[in-house]
Amino acid sequence: MKSMKVGNVWDDALILDVNNVSVSRSGKMILRDIDLRLSKGEFVGLVGPNGSGKSTLLLSILGVLKLHSGAVRIFGEPPMSRRLHGRIGWVSQAASNLPRDIKITVRELVQLGTVNSKNMLELVDRKRRQQVNKAIQMVDLEDVKNTDIGRLSGGQRQRAVIARALASEAELIILDEPLVGIDRESRNSLLKLLDGLCHDEGKTILMVSHDLAAIRQTAHRMIFLEESIRFDGTTEEFPDLVELADLRGIGNVHDEPNSKEVE
Repeated sequence: MKSMKVGNVWDDALILDVNNVSVSRSGKMILRDIDLRLSKGEFVGLVGPNGSGKSTLLLSILGVLKLHSGAVRIFGEPPMSRRLHGRIGWVSQAASNLPRDIKITVRELVQLGTVNSKNMLELVDRKRRQQVNKAIQMVDLEDVKNTDIGRLSGGQRQRAVIARALASEAELIILDEPLVGIDRESRNSLLKLLDGLCHDEGKTILMVSHDLAAIRQTAHRMIFLEESIRFDGTTEEFPDLVELADLRGIGNVHDEPNSKEVE
C-alpha cells in the first residue's frame, strides 16, 4: 500500500495509514501484513474472534507495541510524535473500570483530557474550562458533572471517559470494547453518541467490539481481523455467518444426511 502523499505533503483527508504492519509477541506472529487506511469522518468497526489481534492492532497504532515490520502514520506523523498530542482520543477496555470508592467527579475526570506537558503546572484557564464544558455537553452528562464517577452507571462512566478524550479536542477516537458491561439502553445511547460525533462533529472513529449486531448498525465500514485482515468493506457487504466461517477456514462439522432410504 502506498501512502497518500503528494511529494512530501500529507493528504489532509487521510487520518491513519497502517502500511504492511506485522507484530510478534513472545516469538509468535500476532499480526501479519496489515494494510489499513482511515479517512476523515469514517466510523470503522473492527471485529474478530478472541485472540485475533484486535487489541494488539490498536496498541500498535498507538505506538505502545513495537512493530516487527511496516509503518504507522497518524496525520502523517509516527504514533509517538509530540505533534499528535491532543489529536488522538484513546478509550481502553479498562478505562471506565475505576474503583467505586474513587473520589473524582465527572468534571475532574474530563478535565484530565486537557492536561499536557506544557500546562500541567498551570491553573485551568478559560479555554480549558470551555473545552471541558463542551465535552460534557456533547456526551449529555451535564446533570451529573459534579457527581463522583463511582456513583454513575456503566454507560455513564463510558460517556465520561469518552468526554475526557473529547476535551483534548481529539480528531481520531480509538475505542476498545466500549460496549462491554453496559445494558441495552446504555449501549444504544452510546452508539447514538458515537454516530453523532462522526456525522455532526467530523470525528474519525475506530472501534473494536464483540457485539457484531450493534456495531453493524452504526459503522460505515467493517474490518474482520484474524491475524490478517480477512474482510474490509462496507457494512452492507459484511459477510453472513456462513461466509465468515469460510473466511476463517471452518468447515462443516455435521455429517451429510444419508441419501439411502432405510429399508
